[in-house]
Parts: sequence; structure tokens; C-alpha cells
Amino acid sequence: MLLSDFDFDLPEDLIATRPAVPRSAARLLVSDGPRITDAHVGDLPDWLRPGDRLVLNDTRVIPARLTGTRRRMSGQGEVTAKIEATLLSPRPDGQWTALLKPLRKVQVGEEIRFGDDFAARLTGVEDGQGVLRFNLEGEAFGQALEAHGAMPLPPYIAGRRAADARDRDDYQSVFARNTGAVAAPTASLHFDRALLDRLAAMGVTFSHVTLHVGAGTFLPVKVEDVRTHRMHAEWGRVSETAAAEIAATRAEGGRVIPVGTTALRLIETAARAGGIAPWEGETDIFIYPGFDFRVTDALMTNFHLPKSTLLMLVSALIGRERVMAIYDHAVRNGYRFFSYGDASLLIPQP
Repeated sequence: MLLSDFDFDLPEDLIATRPAVPRSAARLLVSDGPRITDAHVGDLPDWLRPGDRLVLNDTRVIPARLTGTRRRMSGQGEVTAKIEATLLSPRPDGQWTALLKPLRKVQVGEEIRFGDDFAARLTGVEDGQGVLRFNLEGEAFGQALEAHGAMPLPPYIAGRRAADARDRDDYQSVFARNTGAVAAPTASLHFDRALLDRLAAMGVTFSHVTLHVGAGTFLPVKVEDVRTHRMHAEWGRVSETAAAEIAATRAEGGRVIPVGTTALRLIETAARAGGIAPWEGETDIFIYPGFDFRVTDALMTNFHLPKSTLLMLVSALIGRERVMAIYDHAVRNGYRFFSYGDASLLIPQP
């Protein structure tokens, strides 16, 4: 199974840098068995049915991108330099791993100031990432992040424009509640309250799970034999309530439809022993063609990068040749790609 098997040509002008307004106005490509239908997210009630259950990732994205200044004394006096930090994940000891630019300019022990009362000290370097100890903890740390941080837009957006005030809302789902992600579960961004209410009124049910999406979701696959790729680990939780709801839906003949690859990876992790069960911990599950799905009946997801693990995941669900036909249709018909792009509803053939 080769990395080149998951490649396709994507015109750069199809990469979205802003979301559709309103959220549910985004386009929706529906693949239902052999058929491809062009629709909009607001048309979801036409494709779902009473008894279906949508699984929603309720992680909340933190404003993890910080701009600060390092100061140190040299023979010429005080030297200052701008440093950009993107927080990646908290450590058990209260420190954070972070991408620092430029990392080579910061010495272990140096302090980086992000505001008058907000600073961090570099305590170490591991695998090309900095380890930071902040001067604030708990609620004070969260308030400082809100005041000084920016939303951590994906590289393919951040390379074109800086995050701004609009992204505080745009890059957060309306049902986000558990803080900890440094990237959004982007299929969730298409839902607004009105659409959720319409779906509930027709008998669609919802289960909330939490997977804190990490920056590793944007890391490229660097091996040609994709089976040797190692996934990054992300923390997640499937509660007793969510597991019971999903199990009941399957027992009653309803469809379980994760919204986003993060929700799918989490519930499939929780179902590795057979039926779904409550689960909490770090998952590095890698889903590629040949995977045995235990609880997923369909998937709503955005359009993904060429050669990405996410493209491999959707290929596992509906077949690589089918995915390539869908993506060819999406490119030819001007669908918008990636985090702020359009969506697809993928229903496998029976």
C-alpha cells in the first residue's frame, strides 16, 4: 500500500481561507452507494432519517498561537528577538510542548514574554519541540491565553493570512465545551443551532465525545509504505452515556454517523474489543484500507490533503477508487477544500 496511491492534483485556488456564511451554506457532496449528489449542508435532513445518531466531537480549541519576545544580555547589552510559539500539548508536570520559531535562537533557561504578566521559560528541547513552563496556571493561564493568543489556523491558511477576530468564532464549533484542542474538528464547523434543531425535530439523535485534536493532524506522511507510518497520539474520552447511546442506536437498527474523522477514530478506538464501551486515554489508531469498522455506518467529513492519513481513512470506509472518483468530481465542480472548506457525506455501499 503506497503513499502515491493516495495522491491527486489539487488546484491551489480551491483551498478555502474563510468558511461559508452561514455555516450550513457550505456545499455538501453526498456519496450514497454508487451515486454522487451535489447538495448543501443545510440539506442534511434530506439524507438522514429518524433513528440516525450523529457523533459530535465537543473539544474546544484554545488560542494556542502566541507571539512573544526573548531578552538576554550579551557583550553589546540587552538583545531582543521576536519568537512565535504554537502550543501543542500539556504535559503531566504542568509544562507544555510547543513549536518555537526560531527554536535555534532560544537557549534553555531563557524567558519568553508574551505580555506584561504572561511569560514562559524554555526548560528543554525534545524532538525538535520546545518545553515551556509558564508563570501562570489554571484559570489565570486560560485567561492569559484568551488575552494574548490567536487561533492556531492550519499551515495552509496561516501561510496566506494571520488569524483575526473572526477566527475566534469561525474556528470553533457551536457545541465546543471541553477545552484542549490545538486544531478544530473541522466537519463540526458546518453546524449551526438552527440545523441541529431541525435534525433533532425529525428524530436524529446526538452523542458527544471528546478528542483533543493535536497539531500532529497536519504532519505529512513521510514513508512510501503507509503501513509503517506512526500516528501521533491524541487524548480522548467516550463517556458511559455516549457508549450506551451508540450501542442502543445500533441495536435498534439506526445508523451511527461520526461528524469528522476525529469522532470516527475515537469511537472505533473505543470499539476495538468488540462492541463500543466507555473509554479514556490516548489513541494513535491508524485507519487505512483493510480496517475493520465496528460501529461506523457513514461519515460526514471535509475534503482532505493529498497523501494524508485522513484520505487513507475515508478510503478505508468507502474504497480508494471510490474516493478518487469523489475527489475528481469535487475538483472539477469547484468544491472548497480543507478546514474552512466544504463537506461530504460518505455512505458506504451495503
